[in-house]
Amino acid sequence: MIRREMLIEELVTELPESVAYLLDKGINALACGEPVWGTLEDAAKEKGYTNEQIKTFVAELSELLVNKS
Repeated sequence: MIRREMLIEELVTELPESVAYLLDKGINALACGEPVWGTLEDAAKEKGYTNEQIKTFVAELSELLVNKS
């Protein structure tokens, strides 16, 4: 299950496809091949995304995870 409080490192490990998704949103998930520190929520807020948009990210990433299985 994807959560807004999830560490980027944990997200990338659980769902490698999240890197492309986040990059499409302008959120760096990797730096020099290593996951960025912090949570999904922190990274999104740094880019100016609202709580509603972050909720959408969580839902869409969760759907990617479900479809991966």
